[in-house]
Amino acid sequence: MFRRTALPATLLLPAALLTGCSLVNSGASCDGSDAARKDLAAQRVLSSPPAGAADPANYRGAGVSTGCDDDSAGPAWLHADRVYAFPGTRQAVIDHYTRTAAAQGWHTGPAPHTGAACWTRTDDGRHLVLNVDFQLDAWSPAPAPGRGLAYEVTVGSNADGAAAGASCTD
Repeated sequence: MFRRTALPATLLLPAALLTGCSLVNSGASCDGSDAARKDLAAQRVLSSPPAGAADPANYRGAGVSTGCDDDSAGPAWLHADRVYAFPGTRQAVIDHYTRTAAAQGWHTGPAPHTGAACWTRTDDGRHLVLNVDFQLDAWSPAPAPGRGLAYEVTVGSNADGAAAGASCTD
């Protein structure tokens, strides 16, 4: 009798655990995120660089790229990114995006780390985060800015658009 009930229980346990995980992580998937990623890529701030900024020499024609990260316990994170080379200073880039972001309805938030800048806003109920970051040395290949510096502009949001985790401090 024990053998007859043990086998079905053994087979059902993994299925129950998998179902439970998918219920706990609802919204964690990148499935169906294409339209939301296109909306992120269309954010004007991604194509509003300071005068003199261009694609890095080794990134010609790359433009805006999008992605979805769903490898954490929370909801999937959608993002649209653009890399630029700029002949000026970091402060000139941050000053430019501070003005540009404010003009486009973004609100200043605390920078995620030294030398970066961050803003937030809500667009059609979706909570967005805008980051400007200069830490690109670990990229492969690292952007080749020529004279000057390389930086990345990113607009991101949770796949479900929720506010949780969509801030400059998270």
